[in-house]
Amino acid sequence: MNQQLVRLTKKRLFMPILCLCIVLLINVIKTPDFFKITVREGVFYGYIIDVINRASELVILAVGMTLCIASSAGTDISVGAVMAVAAAVCCSILAGGQVSVTAYQNPYIIAVLAALGVAVLCGAFNGFLVANLKIQPMVATLILFTAGRGIAQLITNGQITYVRVSSYKLLGANIPGVPLPTSVFVAILVIIIAQTILRKTSLGMYIEAVGINAKASRLVGLKSTAIIFLTYVICGLCAGISGIIMSSRIYSADANNIGLLMELDAILAVALGGNNLAGGRFSMTGSIIGAYTIQALTTTLYAMGVSADQIPVYKALVVIVIVSLQSEVVKAKFNDIKKKHESRKTLVATVEVQ
Repeated sequence: MNQQLVRLTKKRLFMPILCLCIVLLINVIKTPDFFKITVREGVFYGYIIDVINRASELVILAVGMTLCIASSAGTDISVGAVMAVAAAVCCSILAGGQVSVTAYQNPYIIAVLAALGVAVLCGAFNGFLVANLKIQPMVATLILFTAGRGIAQLITNGQITYVRVSSYKLLGANIPGVPLPTSVFVAILVIIIAQTILRKTSLGMYIEAVGINAKASRLVGLKSTAIIFLTYVICGLCAGISGIIMSSRIYSADANNIGLLMELDAILAVALGGNNLAGGRFSMTGSIIGAYTIQALTTTLYAMGVSADQIPVYKALVVIVIVSLQSEVVKAKFNDIKKKHESRKTLVATVEVQ
């Protein structure tokens, strides 16, 4: 039994799942109706629905961020700004340059494709700097982190562009007759596509190989530059999808607030998922669990009546505890204490026998 428990605790996803369970357990104690789901006008409501709904953008971002970190041992800190750019492009095309519209001025599909195309270009720009020019990922992506919201402001002429069309709100709300929010299905679709590509092709293995040792990968024939470039393009695409969802929630393009600080949560989700930020082996499932843990924590704090201004403080404290629990140093300390305790017990037993 003990050996089974030890084997279980050594599983890669043990700590991420445990952390998520602890956060949910706190909810059971503090907010008894946290898991209560009600149905109103055919739509599910409840705290747990809010968690999986609001986590959708973060889950999608975490998918892209995981690949970036695994391949380049660096983070893309521009994803929040890229979300704002994608939202600005989408709303500006739909509004035809006007500040507020109640009917599409251009086809929806063209606006979405243009927004995703711009997001991919942003990712390609980051990828070129990191993969081809060998600039440190954080420094390279700092350019769009700084300039991205300014670009979004230029696209929207410095104003919030509103698209007050019912069909535009569907992505961030519910499709009539479907009880779950649409964003949940989009997140699931992104996860399925990513996992299918990573499992059914050699891309996942190539990314890990490049992340572990790019030079050695080149020597065995892998195009490490192209692989790193591709991961940043994927990360840009994920940011674009998240930006459109967030824009749909507020049916507008708010360049200052869409995706604000989301890059930090995305990096944190990857870390909470037990992934090594130094690159190499990665667990996409771990990152997804990490994203839901962060959103569950945020929703928990709101449910406990913590004000929005104070939430980052409490969130930081809890994250420190969670990250510390997953630290290899802390794990080694716990193991040392456990071994000393077992040695003492053995010694006492031996003395009693004599």
